[in-house]
Formats: sequence, structure tokens, C-alpha cells
Amino acid sequence: MTWYKALSPDELPEGRVKAVSCGDTTVVVTHHDGEYAALDNNCPHQGGPLGEGSIETGYLRCPWHGWDFDPLTGETPGPHDDCVQTFPVEERDDGIYVGFPEEEPHERTVSDVIAETLVNWGVRQVWGIVGHSNLGLADALRREADQGNLSYYGVRHEGAGAFAASAYGKLTGRPAACFSIAGPGATNMLTGLWDANVDGSPTIALTGQVESQVLGTGNFQEVDLEAAYGDVAEFEATVLPDSDHAELATRAAKTAILERGVSHLVFPDEIQTQSAEDVDPGDPEGRITPRDISPPEDALHDAVDLLETAERPVIVVGHGARFEMDGIIELAERLDCPVLTTFKAKGQIPDSHPLAGGVLGRSGTPIASHFMNEADLLAVFGASFSNHTGIAEYKPTIHVDYDAMTLGKFHSIDVPVWGEIGVTVDELHERLDGFEAESQRDEIADRWEIWRDEKATRRDETPERGVNYATAFDAMTRLVPDDAIIPVDVGNNTYAFGRYFEPEHQSVLMSGYLGSIGFAFPAALGAWAATQEPESPFVGRKVVSVSSDGGFGQYMSEFTTAIKYDMDITHVLLNDDELGKISKEQRTGGWDVWQTDLVNPEFARFADNCGGYGVFVDDPEELDEALETAIDVDGPALVEILTDSDPI
Repeated sequence: MTWYKALSPDELPEGRVKAVSCGDTTVVVTHHDGEYAALDNNCPHQGGPLGEGSIETGYLRCPWHGWDFDPLTGETPGPHDDCVQTFPVEERDDGIYVGFPEEEPHERTVSDVIAETLVNWGVRQVWGIVGHSNLGLADALRREADQGNLSYYGVRHEGAGAFAASAYGKLTGRPAACFSIAGPGATNMLTGLWDANVDGSPTIALTGQVESQVLGTGNFQEVDLEAAYGDVAEFEATVLPDSDHAELATRAAKTAILERGVSHLVFPDEIQTQSAEDVDPGDPEGRITPRDISPPEDALHDAVDLLETAERPVIVVGHGARFEMDGIIELAERLDCPVLTTFKAKGQIPDSHPLAGGVLGRSGTPIASHFMNEADLLAVFGASFSNHTGIAEYKPTIHVDYDAMTLGKFHSIDVPVWGEIGVTVDELHERLDGFEAESQRDEIADRWEIWRDEKATRRDETPERGVNYATAFDAMTRLVPDDAIIPVDVGNNTYAFGRYFEPEHQSVLMSGYLGSIGFAFPAALGAWAATQEPESPFVGRKVVSVSSDGGFGQYMSEFTTAIKYDMDITHVLLNDDELGKISKEQRTGGWDVWQTDLVNPEFARFADNCGGYGVFVDDPEELDEALETAIDVDGPALVEILTDSDPI
């Protein structure tokens, strides 16, 4: 027997009850007729909390449905036999003690099998909220976390958990998980999961569900989750009593990895704790193939022919090429041609590289626009040709991608090349051996000089208030560590970041195709988790996220999550007190500017109040010191920069 002190002497008056946690068990302690007793806190009817009830007319009454129990024996009056379990009680000099039998060894459950399988497939990070319809699965995740097999982060909003998992997948190429209860918890994750879906980020959603016997009856918090997730998930299944549970988890992980998207498992409440003794978890051994597939020979031949005859070729890289940049830069050096990036691929080549041409498109630079206009051939790797990228449709084009559906998605391509990007780049490089191209380096350097002179002019312009965007991102270019991870948001701050920030070896994360405001700070949580993994290439790297006031306001409560887990994140917040991008669209579109103004707290003081570091800047002369100090803080920090609503 293990004894826990439940109450101090005279703590509980006669005729009163109190819920007390003793180890892992909560009991209700009663004081009636001069005696103390300890009963299970859960009413056997529907689990009502007896510790919130009261003793009325000699009986302990459940606060939910009024069921009565003897406050000392737990027995029910009348013919009913649904009594409440009791525990031994001892009155000692220093208080009231409750005794519990030694715990039985843990019996493996369905949740254990699935959690262990996901760990075997490389899932190391989970973000979510523990609640009443996912407690069995939460306990299995806890066991894995206690053994050091994964890390769990309790967030303040499930949407932030999904964004964190999506950002982690974009950064690492490996799956993470987000976790919720049934109903509203599960639906809260959908925006972040759509971000993962459209940007090709491997992510696994784990959602609780009401008990299977009441599915379809409109039970409290019941949502048809397979229907709700039907379009966002590449794979989904409800975990049932006779399911092959290890196989479901294997399919979920395998699909997320190979399809570069979302998998979803639904866990009815009672299935989570169903016994699964002697059931082995799944693992990837023999279940996944190498993906270094070579492209068709004819496509390679045609691509080489175009490259060898082009006089002004340009390489364009998208986010899909992020893990293959060493080979692409070598190819660019063989061709001596500019490398332009889509906005989502910003930072995949340092702007200081002599062949870097900056970002294309709406958030881009005039350097990239110039070389796009002058090119006579585009070699495009891992880009989608969306309307935001600025990739010309009328230029002769080679397009390389691992996703056959992406090739020619919006218009005809001269040479579509289906294959893994790294393999294809190596093949092209080998076949161009001995080829010498006319260099465009001097022209690239001239264009950068023109653009940097223009940026200096813009920094000298006086904003309506505070610090202008060109000055803010010039300071970040100089002061943010060269290898930082930079999640960025949506809005004017994003356009200005694309134009003015000059990356070195930073990794930039954004909500690309979905373009969801609020992405940046939850993404910083996901990025930071990647820096904590042993032997990860991201170990020791600083996370510096960027947003406006509108974006940060959507998930600002997650700053307390960063405090709770002591995350080394610096957030740069450009505060214009409005949804500035939308105001601009209203003005340029001939609309009245309406309902885009915001009422904000003092964000720097908010950061301080949460237990972090906050600093407010409205003077350009104070900006460098503020950024340096915040970046040096070992923990969550926020730099609030007052600016106007015009990022140009």
C-alpha cells in the first residue's frame, strides 16, 4: 500500500467534500458524521466530478445528474448497484492520509502501438492540447516523451500546433504531428494542415473522437472528422477495435513522407485504451523505397541541347529544390548564369553569391525581374509557376520536379523533366562536362549595385512615423545570424522582407500557397524544435521570426508557449496599427479604406508580462542596439518596431 497525505488536520469541515490528487489518482475526500472517507472522484453514471458535489440529506450528490452515494461507503440507496470505489483512510497527527494498492504494470494499449510506430518512422515532435477525448492517446505520447523518444509541446491553440508541425516539415523534410480533441480541437487544426497540404510538408494529424458507440448520433463535440479532413489529408482512417493498428500508423507515416502531405488518424475515445498486449509496432524496414529516381533519357537529352545553345540562360529555384542547392549552384557555376528564386525559396542561395539574382515576383527585386526579361532560356527546379512567382510563361523552359503533376501544371513546358531534383542536376552537370558558357557575372554585380543604391535612397526617406521598412530590414540583414531560421508572415512586412532583406545561409519559412496570416510565430515554435534534435543540421541555430501586428495578434498567446518551454526565439514585429496590405489594396483598387485599423496592446510590454524580453523601437538610431540585445537573449524575446503602412 502507498499512502499519500490528502489533507492537513482540520482542513475539511464536517459535512464537506473536496477533490484531492494523490499521485496519478484524484479522489473525493468526505467528512461526515465525524468520519473521513476517500472515494473515486468519478461518478459511475457519466463520470461527473463528485468532488464538486455536496453532502445533502446524508448523501453525497453528484453535481451533474444528482445521483446519490453514501459519503463513507460509496454505496447507492435503493436497488442500484453502481457503487463508487473507496480507498483506505488513516487519520494521523499531521493530517488525513489515503492508501492505494501498488500500481499494476502498465498494460499496452492501442495508443501505445500507434505512438511507438510513429516514433519508429521518425516522428520526434508533437504539438497539441490534451483534452477529455484524447487522454488515452495523450498517455501513450507521455510514455514516449518520458523515454526521450519524442518531445511534446502543449500549445494554446490547436491551429498553432498545426502550423508548427507544418513549418517543421518544410524545414526538415521529415514528419511531425499535431494533436487535438474531437470537434472544435480537430477543426481548429485545419488551417495549419491546409498550409502543409498545399506546400508539400509531411505532417500527421492525431485527433480524438467521441466514443464509437455514439458516432452518428449528434453527440456532444461530435464532428464527422473523416469528412472534415477529406480534402486536406492524403491518407486518413478511423482507428477501430479490430483495426491493424500498427499498419494504420505505418500507412499514415509512409503517406506523409512519400506524398509530402498530410495524414490523419481519428481515435474514438474508448479505443485509445483498448488492450494491445503482444502487438508489435510497425517500422519502415522494407516499407519504403529510395526516392533518387533518374529522369527519362529523352528529357535529359533535350534539356542538355537547350542549355548548350542558350546565350542567356537563367536558373530559377523554388522551395521544392531546397535540399539540392549545392548541386544547383555548381550547375549555375558551370553555366555562369544567374540563379533566381521564388519568394518561398528566398535564402536558398546567399544574395552575396556572385550568381545570385534575388527573388522573383511580387515580393521580389528588380535584379531578378531584369534577368527574367533578358533570359533566352529558363531552367526551373522545384517551382510551381503560381501567379505570384513571376516566372514568364513565354520563355523557352526546362522544368524539373519530382511531382509529375506539377510539370506543365498551368501551361505547356518545352522540356518537362520528371525526376528527383538532385539526381537530375547531377546528370545535367555530368553531360555538360567541358561546356563553357558566356559569363553573366559582371552584369549581375552591376544590377546589385544599382539596387543597393536604390535601397540606400529608400532608407533615407522619412516615414510617416517610426522606422521605415528598408531601414528595418537593412538592420536585420546586418545583425541576424547568417545561419538563422527565419519564419515570416503574410502582409506588408512580407513584401518588404522579400525586397530588402539580403540572406546569407538563413533558412526562410513561410505559408506559401495558402498565404495564411499568423503563420510566423507558430512556425517559429516548430523551427525551434528542430534545433533541439541531437545530430540535426539545425542544432544551435537561432530562430528569428518576422510579422506585422495583424499576424502576431492571431497567435500571440503562443508567446507563453515559448516561455513555458524556454524557446530561444526572437520575434521582430513591425507595427503599423492596421492590416496595411489590405488598406493598400483598397486604396489602389478604388475602394474606401474600411475596417482595416487595429487596436493593439503594447506588444513589447506584453512580452515582458509573459516573462520574456520585450523592447519597443520608434527611432532608427535605436534599432541596431535593440535587435542585437534581443537576439542575444537566451529565450523568448520580442522587438516591436513602430512603422507606417507603406512598405515601399
